[in-house]
Amino acid sequence: MMSTFEFGLDTFLPVTVDRSGHPINGDQAIRNTVEEAVLAEGVGIDSFNIGEHYRTEFMDSAGHVVLAAIASRTEQIRLGTAVTVLSTQDPVRLYSNFATLDAVSNGRAQLIVGRGSLTDSFPLFGFDLADYEDLFEEKLDLLVRLLREQPVTWSGNFRSPLTEQFVSPPIPEGHIPTWVGVGGSPQSVVRAARFALPLMLAIIAGRPERFAPYVELYKRALEQHGQPQLPVGLHTLGFVAESDREAIEIQWPYYKEQFERAALERGWRPPTYEQFLAEVDHGSMYVGSPETVANRIATVVRTLNLSRFDLHYAIGRVPHDQRMAMIELYGREVIPRIRELLDATSEAHDTLAAGVRN
Repeated sequence: MMSTFEFGLDTFLPVTVDRSGHPINGDQAIRNTVEEAVLAEGVGIDSFNIGEHYRTEFMDSAGHVVLAAIASRTEQIRLGTAVTVLSTQDPVRLYSNFATLDAVSNGRAQLIVGRGSLTDSFPLFGFDLADYEDLFEEKLDLLVRLLREQPVTWSGNFRSPLTEQFVSPPIPEGHIPTWVGVGGSPQSVVRAARFALPLMLAIIAGRPERFAPYVELYKRALEQHGQPQLPVGLHTLGFVAESDREAIEIQWPYYKEQFERAALERGWRPPTYEQFLAEVDHGSMYVGSPETVANRIATVVRTLNLSRFDLHYAIGRVPHDQRMAMIELYGREVIPRIRELLDATSEAHDTLAAGVRN
């Protein structure tokens, strides 16, 4: 299992602050992110993935351009999204952008597509929220066809039809692996199975084991649709420092700021320090020393039988140098330790199974 397991980093390109607490410029935030991705490859992280938002605090509205810049300075790290809001994208343009990225990166492009938890892109691009579900269903259908079976003949309700259409550039078979991001909707889990696409669970709060029924639902839906078993991944939040205390002290004020803003917008209760510590202890915040974080990640990988783990690192306006230090620890210490823990578990299971057979 561990030979094919993917450890990724996810980011929304936040406009961070410097050590004096002053916000940096958005263009500098983009350049800093490129440096963070280059470091991620250098310390052995498997993928680097960029979200999609249209807000003043995030600079990820053209993630494919940033990923192309990263591709020019790296050789192995996979480059993808976390997530692409497919409902308000044109699948033809999305295909062209990522097929081009796949070419310039020598086959390293990948996608996670979803409906998006924020709706800023709907009025920006002239879409009606009343069509939220239908938009995603239709556009996913077209994107999958473009990826799998060109030329494409297709028609729908939200864009012009295609007749025997080739879209350039072509991609080799199996390139641009595409996952469906799911935040908690059983219908979305079943949809991923119906389209025979890997499932990416997005968990930002609460105990991750509560999503085990979604994994089982996905497996059953794949069987019912005559599809082979496919990978399941997890996108979640975290921060690594030399000690548990240091990690909490760095991450908490930026987490608090970020989620207080979200609480105002969505009508949530503002976060408390006690709730944050509960998430760190047994919820969906992987914050602590390398050993602490590695043990927690290994546990959730076993619990949900994952094939991919994407860490949305350094939530909020954490300064660039602290983000870089986190990436260094995650790649050099956390990931190797997780592999050790999971390999040990696998060996123990094999020994037990051999004993039972004998």
